[in-house]
Amino acid sequence: MGDAVKLKRYLPIVDWLGTYNRQTLTSDLVAALIVTIMLIPQSLAYALLAGLPPEVGLYASILPLVAYALFGSSRTLAVGPVAVVSLMTAAAVGNLALQGTQEYLVAAVALAFISGLMLVLMGIFRLGLLANFLSHPVISGFITASGIIIAASQLKHLLGVDASGHNLLEIVQSLLARLDQINPTTLVIGVLATGFLFWVRQGLKPLLIGFGLPPRLADLCAKAGPVLAVAGTTLAVWMFGLVEQQVAVVGAVPQGLPSLTLPSFDMDLWQQLFISALLISVVGFVESVSVAQTLAAKRRQRIEPNQELIGLGSANIASSLSGGYPVTGGFARSVVNFDAGAETPAAGAFTAIGIALAALLLTPLIYFLPKATLAATIIVAVLSLVDLGALKRTWDYSRSDFAAMLATIALTLLQGVELGIIAGVTLSILLHLYRTSKPHSAVVGRVPGTEHFRNIERHEVQTDQHILTLRIDESLYFANARYLEDRIYELVADNPEVEHLVLMCPAVNLIDASALESLEAINDRLCDSGVYFHLSEVKGPVMDQLKRSHFLQQLNGQVFLSQFEAWSVLCQPASDEPSQAVKPTPLEPDVRALSADEPLPPESPALR
Repeated sequence: MGDAVKLKRYLPIVDWLGTYNRQTLTSDLVAALIVTIMLIPQSLAYALLAGLPPEVGLYASILPLVAYALFGSSRTLAVGPVAVVSLMTAAAVGNLALQGTQEYLVAAVALAFISGLMLVLMGIFRLGLLANFLSHPVISGFITASGIIIAASQLKHLLGVDASGHNLLEIVQSLLARLDQINPTTLVIGVLATGFLFWVRQGLKPLLIGFGLPPRLADLCAKAGPVLAVAGTTLAVWMFGLVEQQVAVVGAVPQGLPSLTLPSFDMDLWQQLFISALLISVVGFVESVSVAQTLAAKRRQRIEPNQELIGLGSANIASSLSGGYPVTGGFARSVVNFDAGAETPAAGAFTAIGIALAALLLTPLIYFLPKATLAATIIVAVLSLVDLGALKRTWDYSRSDFAAMLATIALTLLQGVELGIIAGVTLSILLHLYRTSKPHSAVVGRVPGTEHFRNIERHEVQTDQHILTLRIDESLYFANARYLEDRIYELVADNPEVEHLVLMCPAVNLIDASALESLEAINDRLCDSGVYFHLSEVKGPVMDQLKRSHFLQQLNGQVFLSQFEAWSVLCQPASDEPSQAVKPTPLEPDVRALSADEPLPPESPALR
């Protein structure tokens, strides 16, 4: 039984293949047909964006889809070349070799293999949590900036000029220097194709519905609009002999399937590509898993992030073995795959068959395909990723997140994608450390007539001048240990009548070694000051940690199950005569805390 569970975990095809039937097959075939039509022009366009021959885009859309069908956990994710990863590939490989050379292709193939290997290892060691180092504002800013750079980089194909650059500033300067070289015919083709593709996104669906097509079918036809642009402009270039007017076309594309090859194992090349491969792996995984989770939730399905790492890793390794470059799950085609009714990853395998047939049979037909049309396809696709409105929304909600987002956008636009994403990750980590180094804390008192305790600055609560309760709303670790010490010392100094200080820990999920030393120092200093140090609402796993140290034996106060219990035991009875505070001896009564699986006593409030 255990072996079967492990097999399903690492080979998800075993799970869904057993229930595969004719109806599922029909749904997958229909979805595969629609995605194939959409993926052919995208694959060609994104390969050119990566600085590679167009056929490499087709090669990266065959075996990777089969590999993901075997190892991926999402039922509807469509894997293949995507815009952001293509741009990152161009940035990484462009630093090592000249575009169009054999060394450039060798480096791109090696990049896919290294990235795939990293993803698989991350999946095996269950390191999907590494993606959490990229906050949503940073990812949003990076994708927005990348979309702007990608769109700008394609303007050279719309204008018919030879421009270059790795960031927005370089691209704009290069374009401005060549404005006198614009090819009018290419410009007309590019503008018409771009305008048509924008109209297709907004106007074709209502038009088809007006002709009586069902809304779902009309929507799918609209998303296949780039095929019409490709067919129309290719036919126009061929009929009117526009190649003679210097209109750049795709040209001869090798006909046939990719040959299986091994990537380069040159260690010097691997060292040069390592950081780029890591960034591509993380960014690709974050983009892919977010799409997969969104689509899975719509059908009440679930994905396994660590298995997704293995699925995407195997897809990238398969891409490298067939002469392709890094791939990941694409948002647009995954949504199309979902809307078209794909039921299982087999739809991706069928799409691979469709792409393979295109590589075998259709490549001669794209000889006259203008690069301006492919550029228009990319521009229209990536501009949907640009979300400048997110800047205002983030500014309104969080200034620190806005700063990280703006810095990521600025550095990506002005310095390039790699530095932009590195800066984004660094800022995310630094912001987390900054926020948690000064965690929210509050002196709390009892809400009258209840067992609840709230911030004395926000609520009308009961307090006792001899008891001070500090609620800490963050786990305790090296970055905030000193802050906790200073906060407690300051409170005790400002309240000379305090005899008991209770540290309320409902939000503390961890106390690391540095924080433990701080607690020991607090205990010693409070003991010297004649103040008892108590803990309340300590979670079971945290208590298990504390029991492995000498802290509980040295504690001069008690550990209470709930803050109400601490209040009941320590609070002095109200009377006209001064009363003695309850002065417990160390660890009296017994130290208690909820263990991880211990049921909550009926008389105690739930621990948070």
